[in-house]
Amino acid sequence: MFAEYARSVWDGVVGQTRAVEQLSRAASSAVHAYLFVGPPGSTKHEAARAFAALLLTGHDDPDTRASRLALAGEHPDVREVERQGARISKEQVSEIIRNASMAPMEGTRKVMVLHEFHLLEAEGAARLLKTIEEPPPSAVFIVLADQVPPELVTIASRCVRIDFSSIPESVIRERLVAEGAPQLAAEQAAAAAEGNLTRARVLVTDTGLMARRQAFAGVPRRLDGTGATVIALCSEMNGLIEAAAAPLAARQAEEAEALEARVAAAGERGSGRKQLEDRHKREQRRHRVDELRSGMSVMAGVYRDALVAGTLPRPEAGVAAVQRIHKALEALERNPNETLLLQALLLELPSI
Repeated sequence: MFAEYARSVWDGVVGQTRAVEQLSRAASSAVHAYLFVGPPGSTKHEAARAFAALLLTGHDDPDTRASRLALAGEHPDVREVERQGARISKEQVSEIIRNASMAPMEGTRKVMVLHEFHLLEAEGAARLLKTIEEPPPSAVFIVLADQVPPELVTIASRCVRIDFSSIPESVIRERLVAEGAPQLAAEQAAAAAEGNLTRARVLVTDTGLMARRQAFAGVPRRLDGTGATVIALCSEMNGLIEAAAAPLAARQAEEAEALEARVAAAGERGSGRKQLEDRHKREQRRHRVDELRSGMSVMAGVYRDALVAGTLPRPEAGVAAVQRIHKALEALERNPNETLLLQALLLELPSI
């Protein structure tokens, strides 16, 4: 007889054994602020909700009412804050401070989960620092960031830092299969996701994934130094990226339908419609950026392979091409116009 599997609040956190161990120990004697640092799709969001559930209940049982609500992002004493614009402004920080100062509604503790704080404006950081240093006695902050930019350094020094890593390809593949994905689709999605489980879950139902990667791989061979070719290639790649959003759009449509059903049953008040719409816009933007990042990485791989094979007439041009692609990948973090960025990149890349 096999022992029955014991469910845990950490079940949604994947490939982060060390972080889970650190947080499990910390829950019994929590401090005022934690900083979760790691790449998108590393399940640090799921870890924040799991940690919030532990902080509220004191035990690892995902089936209690408080845990279920916290894990679903619906507990009244867990306030999750998403950015409202391209960056988190000082006005939004003022609202965070106001919410943190309010007493918990059901218990003795309030948890503030702050998403994407690597996009915090410098002036907003200065406003938030005082509250992070000396929060209300009932408040615990969980700050999530992809990395620690200069604007976040001082706040980071006031937090307990928990690091999250990219999830290994094998772990993503196993998770997708466990969630019901076919083996081949799971393998292809895990390979393309580059450690991002959230992206892998979208890609696993994407029938055009391999064709899209092959299209990006073919770009260096189609370049001829002319602007007309670059414009045509960008138009083609953009079309592929738009088509790739279909699985995400389908999932978002299901979520919107479920929300409307709840509104019909319980009324409009507190429905969260605006929050859902804003989240969907952020997801669409992230999906587009992820697709561009994936495509650029494929192109960089083509140039590296050509360098290794010795098929480039001027090897130094191949080295420069890889460096230029890496600069473009870094620029994606600054919310550029993606089409202009791609056009500028392709105009500078050599043909193979």
